[in-house]
Amino acid sequence: MNSNERTNLIRRITEIKGLTDSERSTLLGLLREIRPYGLVWEDKTEKAEDRLRNELPVLTEVKERAVISGSNDTPNHILIEGDNLEALTTLAYTHAGRIDVIYIDPPYNTGNRDFAYNDSFVDREDEYKHSKWLSFMNRRLRIAKRLLSDKGFIFISIDDNEQAQLKLLCDEIFGGRNFVASPVRRRRNSQANLSQNISTIHEYVLIYRKTDCALLNKVKANIDLSEYKNPDNDPRGPYKTMPCTNKGGSRYAITTPTGLTIEDEWRFKEETYRELEADGRLVFPKGGNGKPRYKLFLHEKERNGVIDNSWWDFLESNQEGAIMLKQIVGDVFNNPKPVGLIAHILKLGSSKDSTILDFFAGSGTTLHATMQLNAEDGGHRQCILVTNNENGICENVTYERNKRVICGYTTPKGEQVAGLTENNLRYYKTDFAPRTRSVQNMRRLVNLSTDMLCIKEDLYAEQPTFCGERTYKNIFRYFDDERKQMLVIYREEAIDHLAELIYGMEVTDKIKIYVFSPGEDPWTDSFEHVADKVELCALPAAIYNAYLRILPKKKDAAATPERDEAEKPVNGMLNFTDKRGEG
Repeated sequence: MNSNERTNLIRRITEIKGLTDSERSTLLGLLREIRPYGLVWEDKTEKAEDRLRNELPVLTEVKERAVISGSNDTPNHILIEGDNLEALTTLAYTHAGRIDVIYIDPPYNTGNRDFAYNDSFVDREDEYKHSKWLSFMNRRLRIAKRLLSDKGFIFISIDDNEQAQLKLLCDEIFGGRNFVASPVRRRRNSQANLSQNISTIHEYVLIYRKTDCALLNKVKANIDLSEYKNPDNDPRGPYKTMPCTNKGGSRYAITTPTGLTIEDEWRFKEETYRELEADGRLVFPKGGNGKPRYKLFLHEKERNGVIDNSWWDFLESNQEGAIMLKQIVGDVFNNPKPVGLIAHILKLGSSKDSTILDFFAGSGTTLHATMQLNAEDGGHRQCILVTNNENGICENVTYERNKRVICGYTTPKGEQVAGLTENNLRYYKTDFAPRTRSVQNMRRLVNLSTDMLCIKEDLYAEQPTFCGERTYKNIFRYFDDERKQMLVIYREEAIDHLAELIYGMEVTDKIKIYVFSPGEDPWTDSFEHVADKVELCALPAAIYNAYLRILPKKKDAAATPERDEAEKPVNGMLNFTDKRGEG
């Protein structure tokens, strides 16, 4: 049974009349138990998943750790400290369908204290070793798929401990038809005595795409410049010649410059051959009597690139990655991936304005590679990193490394390395709001979600006033960076007055307005007379809807009323105060 047949059968079961709810549920349950070819494992729960049954994750900025260049055009990179399952859930709201490249280097589950499950390292003799790892990866990869854009790719580093299982898991999640390749990467420069049999010096990079319309970029050709000459001073520059003949090609007769007629099977159709002839791209050896060859110009080879292959032995090794990291922050992290590997991946999968995600960020190589590639090609790629802070890794390694890469640093030998200053780095931590939908909890969620809204809109320039009115932390806040505008309204009592202020504004682009609403309606009637100036979104409904298919199941209570008296506008002006006593 293929997926379409399965979907149709489910629909037919839901439409059958005469079945009780219990009977219908039993039939659907039996159908879902019938698995196609693929992995079967015993699912293991984890603490992060259990926490999400009761709480909703949000992101809050640690403003004192921000590294800001001061330019509005500078890419904003995001570092999130927290469990990556919780962080991925928040990104399902801020970045669903917007990530172009995901690179991850997950734990390889070697049994050498590299994979912790529920705060305990998984031993190589653990009978549920693979089940725990697959449960862990399955939850995260399913969210990752939702984050990818239609042109997006995911690249996953892995070795033989879990490569076979990961391939089957990814076939199930992304679809076997979306498997691209599994390049073999040389990870060590030399043989090491790590085994009594064969010294393993390679690992894999599994590549999957979101849809079959996604194509990897070609890569720079590895060109032997000695092959390219320009003996006839062609203004198009150096070239090498290639044969025009081809077995099984088009047969027709051509005439050489000396009048000799040659009939053969040619690489090109006759029409194409005549175009090459007219363009001066043909060379006739043997004084003009030999079979023609066509010119392949160096500048075209460099511009067009070549399709990459699955043998990656030309990239930096892990040892070289460790040497670079040591130069920046010292000997603080084992086996970092090298910048060259991630840069190569980004060249394959990204464009100059892509958004990149690494939710096993480790030492932060992915952001380093992103910034370096932007500096090389003038790109505006943005990168999101996620890592926990076990043993201080997020603060002391991931953050510190990339802060120094932006600001510049001094190597242990005293050499000064200039910073990649045209980058912003913003630091966030995961926080939580109660999942039960009381009005009080809904308000708390909206109040805590503002930093997520800034990430979602890529808009961080908060203003102290709006149309001459002072802003208040818990009433409304206004953001404007001269590219776009965002108004976040926490109290519905302020809506009518703010709508009147907007009525008197001249706007080029619509103001994005996020407004608290106990339901799905973002107070459309109140903004009806300025509908051409605003784009409305009801909170927290938009967040609930984004989390709906990601969070583990929990039966939510109905919304309950709260006793809550808010300040009212006085003399047509807002007269709110907040606990900070500041706008």
